[in-house]
Amino acid sequence: MKWKKVMACMLVLSLMGGSTLLFADSVNERVRVWLNGRELKDGGYLIDGKTYVPVREFDGAVDWNSANGQVQVVKPNVHIFLFKGDTVFGNVNKGKLKFNVFSQVDSLNNNIHAVKVAIEDPSGNIKDIQSQEVKDRKDNFWFRTYDFTYDFKTAGKYSVGFYVKVKPDDGFVKVAEKVITALN
Repeated sequence: MKWKKVMACMLVLSLMGGSTLLFADSVNERVRVWLNGRELKDGGYLIDGKTYVPVREFDGAVDWNSANGQVQVVKPNVHIFLFKGDTVFGNVNKGKLKFNVFSQVDSLNNNIHAVKVAIEDPSGNIKDIQSQEVKDRKDNFWFRTYDFTYDFKTAGKYSVGFYVKVKPDDGFVKVAEKVITALN
C-alpha cells in the first residue's frame, strides 16, 4: 500500500514538473524583431500568443516613474533637413563641408529638458553639433543649429541624429536620424 502512495506522489510531482517546464518554455520563447531593416538587439518574447519587446528598443526616450508604476515613451515626430547655405542636400563628396541642421519637431506630448543634434561617422564615432535646453513645454517647435564645418573623411553612411533628454539627470537618447552618404 505504501509503494502505491509513493508512486502516486511521484506521478503527481512529475506531472507538475512537466507542466512547469512547458509553461517556462512558452514564456521564454525568444523571437527576433526587426525595425526598419535592423534587428533589435534584445529581440522579444512570445507569451501566450503575444509578442513583448523592451520599450527601450524603439528609439525613444523612456521615462520610468516607480511611484505610480508608469512608463512613458517619448518619441516625437521629427523631420531633419540639411542645409548648405540655402540649398537642401542629402549626399556629399568626401572632404570638409560647412552646413547646418534644421529639425522640425511635432507631436511632442511629454515634457523634455533638452535637445541635441549630433553626427555619427561610419565607424561609430559621435560628434556633438549643438544642444539646447527646452524652456517652455511645446508640442511642436523648430531647432536649427548654427553653421558648422564637418570633415567627411571616409566614404560611407553618416547619421545626423536628433536627441532628447527627458530629465536634467538623464542622458540624451536619439529619437530621429537623417542619413548622409559620403561619396568618393
